[in-house]
Amino acid sequence: MITRTVSKDPRTTRGDLVNDLQFAGTKVTKATISNTLRRQGHKSYSARRVPLLKPVHVQACLKFAREHLDDPEEDWENVIWSDETKIELLGKNSTRRVWRRKNAELHPKNTIPTVKHGGGNIMLWGCFSAKGPGRLIRVKVRMNGAMYREILSDNLLPSARALKMKRGWVFQHDNDPKHTARATKEWLRKKHFKVLEWPSQSPDLNPIENLWRELKVRVAQRQPQNITALEEICMEEWAKIPATGLCTPLLCHWTHMERGPKAASIGPL
Repeated sequence: MITRTVSKDPRTTRGDLVNDLQFAGTKVTKATISNTLRRQGHKSYSARRVPLLKPVHVQACLKFAREHLDDPEEDWENVIWSDETKIELLGKNSTRRVWRRKNAELHPKNTIPTVKHGGGNIMLWGCFSAKGPGRLIRVKVRMNGAMYREILSDNLLPSARALKMKRGWVFQHDNDPKHTARATKEWLRKKHFKVLEWPSQSPDLNPIENLWRELKVRVAQRQPQNITALEEICMEEWAKIPATGLCTPLLCHWTHMERGPKAASIGPL
């Protein structure tokens, strides 16, 4: 009963199981429940937070992966990945624990769906490639399309030059309305950028999410006490991230899952 219950609902607590078994006429301790579950290969972990996906989003992600299945790995080395992220001053959000087997952390039953929203202590825009991190900047006011284009103008091309990207490099950003606005598409076309086709609601596909996590862990370890310190530490820790130590292996791991990009050219290089 214990294993069957947590397999059906991994968020079941030991207290829930104790009460259910007691109601059924069996008295057990929490330690007994833990030992029983461990013998069956289950262990208590913090539930992963993942984007809330509708069936249409799942199908789009699968379509993206299948379309790129046979593309060469080397293509990914010519992509600049970008995204925005929020970094909290007071540490991580609350967690929820689940009982699961090893390597099952991303099963839907073992995760906590999240939805993007505005606000937060500081918002950052950054980019990176297999050759290392590009620029990182703080977005101090609510971003609109015009500001986003200004960020790209001031930071994307300098990042590409600093990273020594090859001719024909590809730019990735998600389907945020600011990114897909007609004015932004026209700006990208006039700049002769190639843009990677990207499925909706799929930040989990973007390898920069792992880089954001690395940055947040580093920042949390330094325990900034105010917003000014938080921004300074973010910039310092981003500058310390080595290409060979993290970015290249990160892309190598990701390509084994997705196998290469297919760019939609919106202008000649």
